[in-house]
Amino acid sequence: QVQLVESGGGLVQAGGSLRLSCAASGFTFGRYVMGWFRQAPGKEREFVAAISWNVGLTYYADSVKGRFAVSRDNAKNTVYLQMNSLKPEDTAVYYCAKTKAAYYSSRRDEYDYWGQGTQVTVSS
Repeated sequence: QVQLVESGGGLVQAGGSLRLSCAASGFTFGRYVMGWFRQAPGKEREFVAAISWNVGLTYYADSVKGRFAVSRDNAKNTVYLQMNSLKPEDTAVYYCAKTKAAYYSSRRDEYDYWGQGTQVTVSS
């Protein structure tokens, strides 16, 4: 069965960095766009970034553009989210997700499998 397992979250001071990883299994990883979303307390889950399955095209929410970088290693079935210049407003549970099809989307309903999430807390 499909499994997505995030790791790498934690507590960091504003201006610091974290690297999240998402290990995937149970499907042909190299054929799907992978995305990162986040959910802060009391807020809806929102799109953060995504990466295409083949040529590594990347997409970002405006709020993280220039600070976050998404990448993937198809040989390791892993997708990463490098987060730099973190701000307190980046505090959230971060989820990786697999698209239903092979095309990019920022819509939650276009993703069919989700990890359990990893907490990122940025202190001011």
